[in-house]
Amino acid sequence: MPAVTVENPLTLPRVAEPAQETAARKVLAVTTAPGGFEGEGFPVRRAFAGINYQYLDPFIMMDQMGEVEYAPGEPKGTPWHPHRGFETVTYLIDGTFVHQDSNGGGGVINGGDTQWMTAGSGLLHIEAPPESLVVSGGLFHGLQLWVNLPASDKMMPPRYQDIGGGKVQLLSTPDGGALLRVIAGELDGHEGPGITHTPITMIHATVTPGAQVTLPWREDFNALVYVMAGRGSVGADRRPIHTGQTAVFGEGGSLTVRADESQDSNAPDLEVIVLGGRPIREPMAHYGPFVMNSRHELQQAFDDFQAGKLGTIPTTERKK
Repeated sequence: MPAVTVENPLTLPRVAEPAQETAARKVLAVTTAPGGFEGEGFPVRRAFAGINYQYLDPFIMMDQMGEVEYAPGEPKGTPWHPHRGFETVTYLIDGTFVHQDSNGGGGVINGGDTQWMTAGSGLLHIEAPPESLVVSGGLFHGLQLWVNLPASDKMMPPRYQDIGGGKVQLLSTPDGGALLRVIAGELDGHEGPGITHTPITMIHATVTPGAQVTLPWREDFNALVYVMAGRGSVGADRRPIHTGQTAVFGEGGSLTVRADESQDSNAPDLEVIVLGGRPIREPMAHYGPFVMNSRHELQQAFDDFQAGKLGTIPTTERKK
């Protein structure tokens, strides 16, 4: 699965295990993501469905896109659509996606790359496979995460970050049993490349069969672990978890993930996304592509979109 990896994780900087007196976070719940379709019809798993927002804040939603092997002519994307009031994070594991927005941002992301778009005051956006992939078909797999913005930043100018896979901070556990990719935020003093307005940490971890990873975790952050592939357990009480499930952790200064000794042939390792952020704790009004603080602001977003104030579709789209 992972597009960014190393042959020997022990050559990487290592994350120190937390001190014994550090309070371990307990697992409050394990939920299973329902399936659905997004955009023009690509399959997704709704990772945060059914989880109380108090445990998600500042995250709004996360979809696992694929994993799907497209036949020629099948690859799909999303048509032009608006956003306001939050950030979208697209992390691609396999495949290619072309991004473009009405603010002049965009580009091509491939396996291991991340596209970080701050919608802020608003823009129009499109995501689509390149024409070459539509013709040939192929593997497509990734994640899209929505991160809320505080009221003070919701109307900031839009911004785009192109985070190539080579920029991701790679780390290892002390025994080399897990490879950690810090996409944004900080882990044990190691900074990821993503620049965030809302303080968060986002990690993609590959845990080899039978290995355990215990990470230090900021006590002012919440903590979530989503399984993209494989089987394992979470927390001190070893709650079982598998592909398509999310673990919600309580308070504390560390969290633990273990990979089962035996994994499926199509998923040789446990692949997880570890997320945490400082809760914004503001009223949230969310409908479709707009995330604001009140119903009045939501209505204003719709009115501005209909009036063309969120931008216009470029007459010449970016070459795919």
